[in-house]
Amino acid sequence: MEVLSPAGNMECFKAAIQGLADAIYIGGKNFGARAFSSNFTNEEIILAIKEAHKYNVKVYVTVNTLIYEDEVDSFMNYIDFLYKNNVDAIIIQDIGMLDLIRKTYPNLEIHASTQMHIHNLEGAKLMKKLGVKRIVLARETPIKLIKEIKENVDIEIEVFCYGALCVSYSGQCLMSSLIGGRSGNRGSCTQCCRKPYDLVDKSGKKYNKDKYLLSMKDLNVLNYLRELEQIGVDSIKIEGRMKSKEYVYLVTKLANKALKTNLDNNDLKNLKLLFNREFTKGYMFGSDDNINEFRPNHVGVKIGTIKNNKILLTDNVCQGDGIRVIGKNDTGLILNYIYKNGKLVNKAGIGDLISVKFNDKVNEGDIVVKTLDKELIDNINKEIKENKRKVLIDIKIEAKIGKKLKIEFLDNILEGVLVEKAINSELTKEELIKRISKLGNTIYKIGEVKSNIDDNIFIPIKKINELKNEMINILDNKTKDNSYIKSNYYIDLPDFISKREISVLEDNTYTSDKMNILKLPRVIEKHEYYNESLLIGELGSLN
Repeated sequence: MEVLSPAGNMECFKAAIQGLADAIYIGGKNFGARAFSSNFTNEEIILAIKEAHKYNVKVYVTVNTLIYEDEVDSFMNYIDFLYKNNVDAIIIQDIGMLDLIRKTYPNLEIHASTQMHIHNLEGAKLMKKLGVKRIVLARETPIKLIKEIKENVDIEIEVFCYGALCVSYSGQCLMSSLIGGRSGNRGSCTQCCRKPYDLVDKSGKKYNKDKYLLSMKDLNVLNYLRELEQIGVDSIKIEGRMKSKEYVYLVTKLANKALKTNLDNNDLKNLKLLFNREFTKGYMFGSDDNINEFRPNHVGVKIGTIKNNKILLTDNVCQGDGIRVIGKNDTGLILNYIYKNGKLVNKAGIGDLISVKFNDKVNEGDIVVKTLDKELIDNINKEIKENKRKVLIDIKIEAKIGKKLKIEFLDNILEGVLVEKAINSELTKEELIKRISKLGNTIYKIGEVKSNIDDNIFIPIKKINELKNEMINILDNKTKDNSYIKSNYYIDLPDFISKREISVLEDNTYTSDKMNILKLPRVIEKHEYYNESLLIGELGSLN
C-alpha cells in the first residue's frame, strides 16, 4: 500500500523522501486547494519531479479547485506543462475539466480529488466510466463502504489516514464562501469552523461551556493501516501541505512503521508534540467523538502544573522547548532560562520544581503543556540531513579477457576499456565487484550482483571509476516517459430548448397539482431505483 505524503515547499518535499514516502502530492501557484501554502513554482515542480524519480517516488500535482470560464486556457496550458514534465498524476475536482483533460490527454493519469465528494459505489462507477485511475474518497466514507467499492469497481482507492478534518463532508462546505467570501472549493477556506461559537436557544440562553463547537479533532488511524491494506486500499494519504518539514518526515516515517507493527506510546507522544488537536479515528471507523470544543489549534502534551508560581514537572523539559500555561490567562513562552533550586540548568525532569520567566500572570493549579520539543525537532532535522535513503540497483558485471568491461543495470548496458590478461598485479573478481559497488556519497546502493568475470585479469582503476561514474550519471538523469499524446477535444451534446420556469422547494407533506420532482440529498451511502424525475446533488446520483 502506497504511503502518500504532503509537501507545501521543497524543504517538506525532501523530508517526505527521507521519511520513505512512496509518493508525494504538491501544488503549484494556481488551481490548488491550498492557496495559502507556500506551493511550488514551475521551476521547482520540474526539479521536484526529477528528484523524486531518482528515488522511484511518484509525484502527484493538485489542480483541484473549481475552474472559472476565463481560466480554462491557462489551466490547460498548466496541465500541458505538468504532462510534458513527467508528472505521475494530477488530482482534479472539476468534472468539466476532467472531461476536457481526459479527451485532450488520453494517457495522462487522473485522480479524483476528495473535493469531488466521491463517497458511494455509484460515484466510483462513474469515475471509472470517465477514465479516472484513482478516487480519493471523502474522509467520511465508512470502512464497510470502502470495502464494497473496492470489491465492485476496478479502480484505485486512496483514503486519508492522518491530519486535519473538515466538519463538513469533503467538498460540500460553503460556510467560508458565504461568511467570508473565500471559497474552500477555490483553495482559500477561512476555516470558519475553527472559530468560537455559542449554542443558544431562541430566548438567548447559552448551553455550551467551551467555545469551539465545530472544530474537529485530527484524524489518526495509523494503527489501522494493515486493516485498510487487507480490504484493498491502494494508497494512504497524510494531510498537511501547510505543515512543517518535521511533521511531514515523522508522520511519513511512522506510517511506514505502522504498516509493519503497531506504533508505541513514544511514537504517539512524538506525533502529539509536533501538532495535534487531540486525535480521533474519524467517521471511517465510526467514531462519534470527533469535536475538540476546548481549542482549535495545537494542544501540545501535558508536562506539569503551576505550584507556588513555579512548574511542578510530570515530564522532561530542556532549554529551547516551547510551553503554554492554560488557565485564566493563557500564556506561551520558549524556555530560554530554566532554574532549579535557584541554579540555571539546561534540563529538568519528572518531579522537579522549576522557575521560569512567565510573560503573564499564572495561577495555582494551571495546566502546563509542551508545544515544542527542541530535542525532537533537532533529532528529526539531523535524520533528514543525513540523507540515508538509498535506491537499490541490481547490476551484472562482465569482464572477459579480450572483451570490453561491461556493466548492465536497469535497461542500460555500458561498455568500457578492453579487459587484459594480468602480467604483474591481478585484479580479483572480489576486488572488481567491490570497486564498482563503492558509489560514494550518492543516493544509490548496489543490490544483487551477477557476474561473469575471468581469473587473472587487469583493468586500470581509473577506467573502472570512469565507467562507474557514467552509470551514476545515467541514474541521476533517468526520466519516466509519460508517452505524451495530445488529441482534439470534442463534446457531443443535443440542442436543448430554453424555458423560464419557477421551482419551489416543498417539504414532503405538501402536495400540489404541479409537477413534483424528488430532490435527492447530497450524501447517499446506497442508492435505490428511482423511476421518476430527479434533482440530484452528487455524482453517484448522476450515474
